[in-house]
Amino acid sequence: MSSKKKDPPEPMEEKELPAQESEKAPEAPQPEPEKAPEKEPEKPAESAAEALLKAEKDKYLRLLAEYDNYRKRSAKERESIYQDVRADTVTKFLPVYDNLARALEQATCDEAYRKGVEMIMAQLRDILSRMGVTEIESLGQKFDPALHNAVMHEEDETKGEGEIVQELQRGFKMGDKVIRFAMVKVAN
Repeated sequence: MSSKKKDPPEPMEEKELPAQESEKAPEAPQPEPEKAPEKEPEKPAESAAEALLKAEKDKYLRLLAEYDNYRKRSAKERESIYQDVRADTVTKFLPVYDNLARALEQATCDEAYRKGVEMIMAQLRDILSRMGVTEIESLGQKFDPALHNAVMHEEDETKGEGEIVQELQRGFKMGDKVIRFAMVKVAN
C-alpha cells in the first residue's frame, strides 16, 4: 500500500507543475515595459502624420493660391478681350465717320440735306463719346509717332521742326489706347 500512496502524490506533483507553468505562462506575455517602447514609435507616427497633414495643407494652400491667380488672370483676359472687341467694332465705324465729315465739307445748296447729315454726324459723335472714343488733335501739333502716322513731308521755313501742317485722316483714341493713328503731313 505504501506504493499506492507513493503513486498518488506523484500525479499531484505533476498537477502542481502545470499550475506553475500556467502561472509562468501569464508572466511571459505580461512584459509591460515593452508597451512603453511602443509609445515611442507612436511619436514618430504622430510626427509623420503631422508632416503629412502639413504637406497636404501646403498643397491645398498652393492650389487655392493658384486658383485665385487663375481667376484674376481670366478676369483680366476677359476684360482685355472685351476692350479689344469694342475697339475693333468702333474702328469699323470710323470710315462712316470720315464719309460724313467729307459730306459736311462739301458745299451744297440743299439745306435740308446738310441739316440731315449734321444731325447724323452729331448722333455718331455722341455714340463715340459715350463709348470713350476721342479724336486725336493733330493740326498745328508737334509730330508724335505714338499718335500720328507721317505719310508726307514738306519743307516750310515758316513752320517749326516736326510740326503737323495737314491732317489727311483723323485719328482716334479709346481711353488711352490709339485705335486709329492720324495720317498727317509733317513740316521740315
